[in-house]
Amino acid sequence: MTDLLRYENELLAKGFTCIAGMDEAGRGPLAGPVSAACCIPDLSVIFDDINDSKKLTPKKRELLYSQITDTSVAQSVVFVDEKTIDEINILNATKKAMNQALWSLLPTPDYLLVDAVKHDFGIPYSPIIHGDALSYCIAAASILAKVERDRLMDRYAELYPEYGFEKHKGYGTKLHIEMLKKYGPCPIHRKTFIKNFFA
Repeated sequence: MTDLLRYENELLAKGFTCIAGMDEAGRGPLAGPVSAACCIPDLSVIFDDINDSKKLTPKKRELLYSQITDTSVAQSVVFVDEKTIDEINILNATKKAMNQALWSLLPTPDYLLVDAVKHDFGIPYSPIIHGDALSYCIAAASILAKVERDRLMDRYAELYPEYGFEKHKGYGTKLHIEMLKKYGPCPIHRKTFIKNFFA
């Protein structure tokens, strides 16, 4: 955990007092939105199990989600939908979601740690490659983004049960591609992501 707080401790030592982490979930799926979370954890309340959301079980993510949201100074999760992704591409959609998530926080952080993405966020920031495995704040944000997107895809699974969204959350698994070819796209599929399946 000391390693996961290295960036945060360096910033605290420099006088920053309100440090946020930011990450996204859902850049790669064939369906559904991309989500971005921005979180200002209370760094006096540390949860040892916090880690890159991809390394955690769904049950553990849900538990940590509750702990993070119960104790954070502020947090925000923003979705940008599949239509916008098709219009402006996934990278720009991710940046849009991230910017909205950051600027919906109160208070506004004085420093931002973000997973890899470079963008003019309007405040001092550091883009950290594999940041969700290296920074506590980014890891916390990654959990929020993943849990909220997974919950949304579970709701979409009830609307479009033939695709199995509850199993793969929209990612391009063998099952998903088979169902996509069998039933054709539904309203939440990303047209720019699936066009090669219907060439």
